[in-house]
Parts: sequence; C-alpha cells; structure tokens
Amino acid sequence: MSLSDTQLTEEGLPLHSVRGKVLIIACGALAREIIDLKEANGWTHLDLTCLPANYHLYPEKITDAVRATVAKHRTAYDDIFIAYADCGTGGLLEAACKDLGVEMVAGPHCYSFFEGNDRFSKISEDEITTFYLTDFLVRQFDAFIIKPMGLDRHPELRDMYFGNYEKLVYQAQTDDPALTAKAETCATRLGLTFERRFTGYGDLKTVLTDL
Repeated sequence: MSLSDTQLTEEGLPLHSVRGKVLIIACGALAREIIDLKEANGWTHLDLTCLPANYHLYPEKITDAVRATVAKHRTAYDDIFIAYADCGTGGLLEAACKDLGVEMVAGPHCYSFFEGNDRFSKISEDEITTFYLTDFLVRQFDAFIIKPMGLDRHPELRDMYFGNYEKLVYQAQTDDPALTAKAETCATRLGLTFERRFTGYGDLKTVLTDL
C-alpha cells in the first residue's frame, strides 16, 4: 500500500472495503506502524481507517470525529478499537469510548505508549525538558512543528518556544539511518541535544496483538 504522509496528515486513511471482523480507528500518524504490524503478523481480521494526523494540532476535533467514525462503521464489524491515547483531549476521548462501548490505547499520548506506559511513567519526571519525536513526526517535522509555530517565517522565535527544553529524543519505531540523520538535524534546528531511543512499537503492538 502506497501511503503519503501528507495525505495521512491532512486527510487520514479511508476504509476502502470491509474485510476483517475488527475495525481499528487510528490517528493518521500511526497508519504505517499499524499496517506494518498487520502485515508482519498476518492480522487479516483487522481493518484500518485513520483520522487526519493534524487533528493533534486541534485535539478538540478528535473526540467528535471518533464518535462519528464509530457510528458510521459500527454495524459492519464485530468490534471496533480506537488507536488513540488521550492525545490532548483531557479525558473526553476516554469518556466517549466508555459511552460507545469501545476500547482505546491506554496512556496520555503516543510518546508514552511507544516507550511503554509503565516505563514512561517512571522516567517522565526526569525528562520534563525533553522534546519527543516519532518516525512520523520526523518525516513531518515541518508540517507539525516548524510551520504551525511560525518558525518558517520567524525563526527568531525558536528560543522562546524551546528555550526550556534541553534534549530531543527520537523514539525510533524502525531502524532507518536516513530517518535518524533527519531527526538529528531536527534537534540541531531546535537547538537541542540529540538522543535516539529505539522503542519499536511499544504498547501499541501489545494491545493490537490482543484484538
């Protein structure tokens, strides 16, 4: 399947046909990871549709969009799973999932579940000055970081936004030297030290395995 990061950011991933028994409704930023896991494990019972990844810039849109997507596809599937953590919804997504009778990924955000929620909860207090990027965010760095913050037009604002950060941690889902090099460039652009941390798919793989 050919996936455009721009499409995943702005449009998401439509459901082309009903083939499996369980539908995953995910953030577009997780599309490649979920497809890779499906193919590697032969999870033909799982179908996938994604909401636009740029909803993370407007988290107030996520809960209503999830509700609408569940309502649209509910009768076609035995079960539906929401591949989002809280993701800035302030508990509203969790409440909606309980109301809809569907499960979701535990944790505050994808950085936590890629790291592993248990581990992230232990290290997060020591990483308050850490800025995180995933594979997707490295590829879409300009679309999610530079342009929304206006740093393409006003680079002098960088230190105002990132002056309290010290380190950029690249949570690598894959072993890709070119992506690692780009992540290090991202750290340089933000004036931060760089650390690559291979997380793989973390808790995302665990929860999808159980579906």
